[in-house]
Amino acid sequence: MPFSEIIGQDRAIGVLRRSIAMQRVAHAYLFSGIEGCGKRKTALAFVQAVFCGRDEACGTCSSCRKLASGQHPDLHILEPDGAFIKIDQVRELQKELSYRPFEAPKKACIIDGAEKLNASSGNALLKTLEEPPGNALMILIAPERSAVLQTILSRCQSLAFQPLSAELIEERLVRDGFAGEAARVAATLCGGSLSRGLEIAADGVLEGRAAFLTRITSLSLKDVGALFAAAEEFAANKDGLPELLELLLSFLRDILIYRSTPESLVNSDLAPLVAKESARRSDSQIMELIEQLMAMRHMFVRNVNARLALEVFFMRFCTLRLA
Repeated sequence: MPFSEIIGQDRAIGVLRRSIAMQRVAHAYLFSGIEGCGKRKTALAFVQAVFCGRDEACGTCSSCRKLASGQHPDLHILEPDGAFIKIDQVRELQKELSYRPFEAPKKACIIDGAEKLNASSGNALLKTLEEPPGNALMILIAPERSAVLQTILSRCQSLAFQPLSAELIEERLVRDGFAGEAARVAATLCGGSLSRGLEIAADGVLEGRAAFLTRITSLSLKDVGALFAAAEEFAANKDGLPELLELLLSFLRDILIYRSTPESLVNSDLAPLVAKESARRSDSQIMELIEQLMAMRHMFVRNVNARLALEVFFMRFCTLRLA
């Protein structure tokens, strides 16, 4: 994959292009950024360009074709085996890197999930990072710098990858055949992750959002049984819960937008529901709900009781309404 096929990461790609052109490619890099923003694709494009000997891979030579098919003998990709990258995996990688390259000017490896290196496997990797055999190229990928062992971080050149803009993701989704409305909503909900946008647009989340939002807005403290049942149901859907929270966050933002620029709604097809809720809540009430919802998202990362958190949020959602 050439650099030209990667969207939204011009700064990081510019750094890598210049390093190739100036023949100053570092031996170890850490690519950090949210899931689905192009880190792995950029790593593959970088290796392809280095093997091809250009700052933009030609895509047609033997080396480029083998990389594109995942069959190049001089590229090794290491991923977690279960919850962690194990020490045996690192030792096998070190063995592979110790051999002379078959075809390319150097060996290369991509460690996708560098945050999953535990103390033992991370320590085993340190010597290779400090003195890569045969001038090997090592690229580590992680969601954020702080998740990587400090000893490893200090031995890599770090490149931060930014979340993609909603406009870029929408354009890509439309190009991939999704309808304009679905592409626009998915691009807004995915948080800058193209892969997440593709999942949202394709897995039926959008089709059920009207029913979901109607159910939430109809919750009432007069029927706490229905409220608790909703919290229990949504909390049980651990994989789908993040998308549901993003749908609700998008809806709350639309209520604020509706009062000033109603033509700019993300959920434009749900304008009547947005208008109804806009009439029932003040701006300060909506802002408080948004803040509580965002705080709840962070709590879920720390594995708090999802059902209890949702119950508390839904009760506050029902309380914060105009008299």
